[in-house]
Amino acid sequence: MEKLVVEVLDASDLKPKDGEGSASPFVEISFDDQHQKTQTKHKDLNPQWNEKLLFNINDPRDLPNKTIEAVVYNDQKAGHHKKFLGRVRISGDTVPLSESEAGVQRYPLDKRGIFSNIKGEIALRIYAIHDPSPPPPPAPQPQPPQQHGGGGFEAEADEGTPLQEINTNTLDEEIMAGDADKKKNSKKKKEKEVRTFHSIGAEKPTPTVAVRADFAKSGPPNVMLMQIPKQNPEYSLVETSPPLAARLRYKVGDKISTTYDLVEPMHYLYVNVVKARDLPVMDITGSLDPYVEVKLGNYKGVTKHLEKNQHPVWKQIFAFSKERLQSNLLEVTVKDKDIAKDDFVGRVLFDLTEVPLRVPPDSPLAPQWYRLEDKKGYKVNNGEIMLAVWMGTQADESFPEAWHSDAHNVSHSNLANTRSKVYFSPKLYYLRLQVIEAQDLVPHDKGRAPEAVVRVQLGNQMRSTRTGPRGINPIWNDELMFVAAEPFEDFIIVTVEDKVGPNSMEILGREIISVRSVPPRNETSKLPDSRWHNLHRPSLVGEEETEKKKEKFSSKIHLRMCLEAGYHVLDESTPFSSDLQPSSKHLRKKNIGILELGILSARNLHPMKAKEGRTTDAYCVAKYGNKWVRTRTLLDTLSPRWNEQYTWEVYDPCTVITVGVFDNWHINGGGDARDQRIGKVRIRLSTLETDRVYTHYYPLLVLQPNGLKKNGELHLAVRFTCTAWVNMVAQYGRPLLPKMHYVQPIPVRHIDWLRHQAMQIVAARLSRAEPPLRREAVEYMLDVDYHMWSLRRSKANFFRIMSLLSGVTAVCKWLDDICTWRNPVTTCLVHVLFLILVCYPELILPTIFLYLFVIGIWNYRFRPRHPPHMDARLSQAETAHPDELDEEFDTFPTTKPSDIVRMRYDRLRSVAGRVQTVVGDLATQGERAQAILSWRDSRATAIFIIFSLIWAVFIYVTPFQVVAILVGLYMLRHPRFRSKMPSVPVNFFKRLPSKSDMMLY
Repeated sequence: MEKLVVEVLDASDLKPKDGEGSASPFVEISFDDQHQKTQTKHKDLNPQWNEKLLFNINDPRDLPNKTIEAVVYNDQKAGHHKKFLGRVRISGDTVPLSESEAGVQRYPLDKRGIFSNIKGEIALRIYAIHDPSPPPPPAPQPQPPQQHGGGGFEAEADEGTPLQEINTNTLDEEIMAGDADKKKNSKKKKEKEVRTFHSIGAEKPTPTVAVRADFAKSGPPNVMLMQIPKQNPEYSLVETSPPLAARLRYKVGDKISTTYDLVEPMHYLYVNVVKARDLPVMDITGSLDPYVEVKLGNYKGVTKHLEKNQHPVWKQIFAFSKERLQSNLLEVTVKDKDIAKDDFVGRVLFDLTEVPLRVPPDSPLAPQWYRLEDKKGYKVNNGEIMLAVWMGTQADESFPEAWHSDAHNVSHSNLANTRSKVYFSPKLYYLRLQVIEAQDLVPHDKGRAPEAVVRVQLGNQMRSTRTGPRGINPIWNDELMFVAAEPFEDFIIVTVEDKVGPNSMEILGREIISVRSVPPRNETSKLPDSRWHNLHRPSLVGEEETEKKKEKFSSKIHLRMCLEAGYHVLDESTPFSSDLQPSSKHLRKKNIGILELGILSARNLHPMKAKEGRTTDAYCVAKYGNKWVRTRTLLDTLSPRWNEQYTWEVYDPCTVITVGVFDNWHINGGGDARDQRIGKVRIRLSTLETDRVYTHYYPLLVLQPNGLKKNGELHLAVRFTCTAWVNMVAQYGRPLLPKMHYVQPIPVRHIDWLRHQAMQIVAARLSRAEPPLRREAVEYMLDVDYHMWSLRRSKANFFRIMSLLSGVTAVCKWLDDICTWRNPVTTCLVHVLFLILVCYPELILPTIFLYLFVIGIWNYRFRPRHPPHMDARLSQAETAHPDELDEEFDTFPTTKPSDIVRMRYDRLRSVAGRVQTVVGDLATQGERAQAILSWRDSRATAIFIIFSLIWAVFIYVTPFQVVAILVGLYMLRHPRFRSKMPSVPVNFFKRLPSKSDMMLY
């Protein structure tokens, strides 16, 4: 039997309620009509209970829909009166299914009403266990002898009897009888239940899912209902309540809360080694190769050594985590780098109790000159070193550049690979090039008319026109598109070739054009005028002198080129786009809000370097808009704590932020090694409530050839703050993409190719930074292989559509039940409603909109309380067949041995990939329709239900004929009054969230 365990540990900073500046608190826990309470702690505003309360879970599969309520009361007059001190409500879907997975969570106490004066927080530990002992038997009754397959077993059955051998009919009877007795004696046993504390055995409980599966194999069909139909709880979000400054009222005045309020403050000892002067020469040769050794306990950092320099300048900063301080004495020693040994030059000692504390926005601490001491503590005759030592946090501006204590054994050349950095994607433009015609082409063979083809190359991008008509003046009128990136350093190479054979081409002329000379075009301007360009015929080495003697003559080509600044260059997959702004800065709108992300920590990471004798060197990459951030790499740990906070400006709420976790393979050089994927998280901003801090553990799921694997959990804190409510609400009625995408849409045959080229440009540009954001990380964040064929994804999209069609099936079944009088009361009500609507047709539309409004209000109670995350079951990742995974991870083109099989296989994958995309788009449209009233996007649902209410009132007070005429005339309006831009309802619909951003790829 399933049990829910609630450990009530302690509370802090409670509100005094007894009129004497204190309170006598106790906690009452309610779950599924079961109530228990703790002991009363008299006159204590920071009580400690440390009590365990157990509750029965009647239906384990319904646990995610239950709520656990903990209410703190002030006990007065021996329990006869109580005053409200605060409460906490915890959703059942966050309850771990084993004691080992449960952690202590601190919850701030909520108010009961608007005027409640509540403060403080409570610490709880909640988890579910499986109790192998059967429920207490009912009152003794005469039982018939037990038959084979009969109805009971004796209460004195052996404790070692397996669960599968227990007869389920008698078990059901005993459960029902036990529930009846419990209801009868609930009042009598109330006080006894309050004071009874159950102990939990130390033995690890049997996994819940395994027991249910075994029980279902031997039990009757009704027992199979105990299996949980949802995805594995291991892949679910876990809500947390870390001590963040953004949530704790008593830390609002702290200066760190102004910039780093979404992360836990981490204190560091910073040592800034600047330079030295007049160092004594210790070598008989008269040379000095000084370096500095900073030592604190067992941690030691070393600067680079400078050859033959008595006045060295280092400018290096070391950071020691306060949690790992092993000594109260900091030793800074100057040494001479000698071949045989390192000679001691001098040192400076610091007592950590005297080190000042600095928190931004305080000005940086000024370094000072310190006289060097010898080993006995006496000042040396000459030699000084300039240092600055202070205690700070991760908000310090020296934090990103500091050499952290866990990376002191990393070489100088590889240190940059461990530091946190911010990157920006290059600004991208679409280059539109129209090849119109050519004149006076001169073929190599004078006796034949050329078959001309124009090939255009921009960087690594190559496109060609169709083969023009035979002749020396061919006409193409073909339009080619490329992706160009600032700064425009590339050249456009236009080559006219003659197709002299099936696989043979001869160059007739070539022109090289700088991208900087191409005029830009905004959404309001027209296409620039076309121009004629001279084609320069390439000369062979033996023909150079002959070409010089010829008359100056060249063929010409007619081109129209422009840089499109009114489009948004798509470098991400459409369902996960984080930026929808046009390329031109002048066409962009003002931001509507701020997105703040706190990358707190990770836990239970999988050891990625077990063969190398290490665990995992993890770092995170977050991408939103054109801004990429990379956290520092924490070395050799499975539970890294980054506590780094980053901020982005938000221009559109219907966008997605992506956070990926990687294992760094370039700590010691790495060569051609690739950083390994640990997992990633995607969060859609429109599903977040404004000004609310979301703190969850997100599962890091990666699909591998051997199946789905969970590599750990990532702890994030997310907050979306709106700075322009009117603009944000109006954004739901605006087009998703810039105007040019609708006025002059890009041909579908170009979109996927252009997106791939944009991804390659971004990956190449970021890999050239120092330290590089490597190509494998960028491609994983941008989902480069999103459009590749996958049987698993096709099945997932198919089941998404089937899930939508199940709603239509349910409606048809409901109508069939009405017609067959399955429920007479419902059928009579439908008949009455039908007659009313027939007699008063003007009530049809108001009733529909009012019904939508009521359903939306009703669904508000069941709105999701956490951001969407990767759904392994929706993605068909848990049940994927090994052969399907082998096909999904196969190279493209395939590596099959037979040429015929390879050709057919590639063709099948290409066609199926397009079908998969179309099916996914259909599913997306249906899921958007479902999201209208589901409160997944709370702002969109609020807009819709308010509109429904207004429209219902308007139709109610307006004659139906007038409404019908207005709607009819609007639908039949003249094309002159129609706009090429999509309408407001269409824009609103396209902005609704779907389950695409929850798919695991």
